[in-house]
Amino acid sequence: MSILNHHKKIERHATLLLVLSFFVVTIGGIVQIVPLFYLENTIEEVEGMRPYSPLELTGREIYVREGCYVCHSQMIRPMRDEVERYGHYSLAAESMYDHPFQWGSKRTGPDLARIGGRYSDDWHVQHMISPRSVVPESIMPSYAFMMDRVIDGRHITDLMNTYRMVGVPYTDEMIETARADFRAQADPDADHSGLLERYPGAQTRNFDGQPELTEMDAIIAYMQMLGTLVDFSTFVPDPQR
Repeated sequence: MSILNHHKKIERHATLLLVLSFFVVTIGGIVQIVPLFYLENTIEEVEGMRPYSPLELTGREIYVREGCYVCHSQMIRPMRDEVERYGHYSLAAESMYDHPFQWGSKRTGPDLARIGGRYSDDWHVQHMISPRSVVPESIMPSYAFMMDRVIDGRHITDLMNTYRMVGVPYTDEMIETARADFRAQADPDADHSGLLERYPGAQTRNFDGQPELTEMDAIIAYMQMLGTLVDFSTFVPDPQR
């Protein structure tokens, strides 16, 4: 009872309660934060992960611009129902080049972390133009205007330089060839050898079926690579993390 009596004194003394609360929170913060300074990297490196190609990066910017993250998360939680529906749970490494990351648990639409390769390009085009023609219960708005917005990659070099400033390992070569890689990825007749050397696993084709390079090409290129870089049939998690 003596301890409870002392606790009552603390509760009745606002200044003392504030000081002791601050002390407890400070100790807890130190315990959690200090160990991070002794780790070279807090994210487990996973084979296959690479920075976005110029066209994929442009598609991601369009994805963020249009607010797709409001209804779609890109984080599969390690729960049975989510893993059975969407696939392998998400790894921190899969978002290591995302600024900002696309995590979240609120979903009006399905999670898109493993959407890559699940549907054809034609399906994506039709879904973006008229969502309810392929998913009758969808409440997603139409993004048909992307088919008419031609893009030329004039700002892609500046965008990649910005991402390099925040830690994405774009090399000088990647930035110098950015505009050429931007156009080549959506051109089935282009020489893709350099592009694939810089961005292994990048998918190369005319994504929207039109002769012009459009925003639709970019956003489909981005979505078709989501969840495809890591080979989960050979992935073994680090038991120390």
